[in-house]
Amino acid sequence: MKLEGAAALVTGAGRRLGQAIAVGLGRAGCDVAVHYHGSKAGAEATAQEVRAAGRRSELLEADLYDATAARGLGDRAAQALGRLDIVINSAAIMVKEPVETVTPDSWDDTLDLNLRAVFFVAQGAIPHLRRAHGKIVNLADVAGFEPWPSYVPHCVSKAGVVMLTKALARALAPDVTVNAVAPGPVLLPDGWDAETREQIRNSTPLGRLGDPSDVVAAVRFLLEGSDFVTGTVLVVDGGRLIR
Repeated sequence: MKLEGAAALVTGAGRRLGQAIAVGLGRAGCDVAVHYHGSKAGAEATAQEVRAAGRRSELLEADLYDATAARGLGDRAAQALGRLDIVINSAAIMVKEPVETVTPDSWDDTLDLNLRAVFFVAQGAIPHLRRAHGKIVNLADVAGFEPWPSYVPHCVSKAGVVMLTKALARALAPDVTVNAVAPGPVLLPDGWDAETREQIRNSTPLGRLGDPSDVVAAVRFLLEGSDFVTGTVLVVDGGRLIR
């Protein structure tokens, strides 16, 4: 796929990795529909960066906890940009919660945004992506491959994203490719202290933390590097899963 002139929808594009991916795609030549819910100021900054790169950018506000809103996002992006070639499912939360204190509501909050919304955003975009022979890239997490005791709902949700990626890849082939990127220690949670960050750095085989640009590069590979890759998860974690 050529990114120059392609139209991309990026969910959760007002902050963190979603923002980095949206800006990266804009700089690569994409027009970008910038989805946000609670991060309007960040989304506006994202759109400004895309426009500064000479590409079109439109803001789309939606509460992805609402499955109907999630399903309708693809239509809105296609209408705003005139077409839709790419969907990046980045919107997610990561909540630290001891397993004893997980409630039905906190469980649903994580699973509904991190997993259910990914499905319905993709579902709503299918007609546009089939016409364009487009691509979906989901943001998984190394937590989908290893258990973190204080983040059980998050781990389950991201393991679900891994399987959802594979299932959608089967369901949408040969018209649409569906892959995922699973970041490791790239953007650590804001609340983690310096000691924790240093421990993560020291226990990563490559001896450093990653950078959002590492994830952007992985996303770009799955979009433009090959059209013969689908149903795969590209882990970007400095080797943590093999330590």
